[in-house]
Amino acid sequence: MECISVFDMLKIGVGPSSSHTLGPWRAAERWIKELKDKKRFDKVEKISVDLYGSLSLTGKGHATDYAVMLGLNGADPERMPTENIDIIISNIKNTNTLVFNNEKTLPFSIDTDIRFNKKFLPFHANALTFTATINGRNYKSTFYSIGGGFVVKEERKNAKANKIIFYCTFPYPTQNGVELLKYCKDLNLPISGVVLENEKSIRDTETIDAELKRIWDTMLECMYLGCHTEGELPGGLNVRRRAYDMHQKLKGELTYNSPEEWLQVIRQTEVKFRQILKWVSCFALAVNEVNASLGRVVTAPTNGSAGVIPSVLMYYMVIENHEANFKHIKQFLLVAGEIGSIFKKGATISAAMGGCQAEIGVSSAMAAGALCELLGGTPEQVLMAAEIAMEHHLGLTCDPIGGLVQVPCIERNSMGAIKAINAAELALDSDPTKAKVPLDKVVNTMWETAKDMNSKYKETSEGGLAVGVNLVDC
Repeated sequence: MECISVFDMLKIGVGPSSSHTLGPWRAAERWIKELKDKKRFDKVEKISVDLYGSLSLTGKGHATDYAVMLGLNGADPERMPTENIDIIISNIKNTNTLVFNNEKTLPFSIDTDIRFNKKFLPFHANALTFTATINGRNYKSTFYSIGGGFVVKEERKNAKANKIIFYCTFPYPTQNGVELLKYCKDLNLPISGVVLENEKSIRDTETIDAELKRIWDTMLECMYLGCHTEGELPGGLNVRRRAYDMHQKLKGELTYNSPEEWLQVIRQTEVKFRQILKWVSCFALAVNEVNASLGRVVTAPTNGSAGVIPSVLMYYMVIENHEANFKHIKQFLLVAGEIGSIFKKGATISAAMGGCQAEIGVSSAMAAGALCELLGGTPEQVLMAAEIAMEHHLGLTCDPIGGLVQVPCIERNSMGAIKAINAAELALDSDPTKAKVPLDKVVNTMWETAKDMNSKYKETSEGGLAVGVNLVDC
């Protein structure tokens, strides 16, 4: 059984895509480690990269080429100053060299050493192969970016079965909702309590708290930055940032000097229903505009859906519970991570495999369940909330215009957030024993829908909204 930590589902990284940016970046890091482990790194004379499938078809719009170069250069997506990205890329372009792992300079041409191959490899839609030349001989290594920043290598003995084998050491491992509810009942704990017990088996409480706080701080900083940055998004679509204008209208004369003060000031405002919708949408748009600008976000569970969870958590903190503190943040993130892991185990969180239902749909389900627990929902109601949220995202395609994580991706985050809040409220007012569709059924249905979906609606920009649009007018 696969063990997935909350820190696997919620990762800090650079936008615009977890599968097309963070994943390839991490793959480059893993390849470097592989070369070092095999004592080949110091002997490398030249390197090149081949991108396949979805990574090739939408790689330019998702900055996959940038991510690969940054990973090969040794930059850390969690901590590097994002303003250094353009400096590193410009240096590679201008010198036709790359400082491999920031240790040795190698010849590297962006035009010829990163190759975009439309061919799909059989194991997964997102594949990339690294080649190292040593004494005239090429050594190749292929990785798969399977969504949410997860990167795997195909095991040869399981290649025909098309699967990866995982081993789990959690005391309360769960594959689905039924197993999770049984642990809640046996242990007399809420979902967050079961998840915390699992996390404590691999980390001490202080580390768990510190990392969850770092995740929330990144989310808050991202919302703050997005609400205070105006202009157009990069990439050529000329999409104007909307969070800034929305925020200016909503905040009025509010004054503050930091993200933390900003949070406290918003709590003091009197908010009506229309304003609630606007605030939640504003928070979601803010995150994904930062993401679209190669800013730092938290994959939740992906970069393309990074705005749903922070905006719903912010809704709870500024609308539902003005006394909310880190205890509530921790509870929310633990539940969200567990629900996301159930979808990853039973279906997919990769838009290249399942369309946007695998990203916005899953993030909305994660947020709905987490909010439901904070509002007093039982474990059964929490899973019902997650089911309701996903049920109304089934079949959602991934068809980004121009291969950019902008249209319709940014708006979809605000829609996913609103649906999550509504799903939580519906579940709180319902008897889960009378529910017609359990969470595990909707997970399975989502996966079956993903397999039936035409590939042109799976992050290839070859169908749907991505075709027949006049990009000049966007």
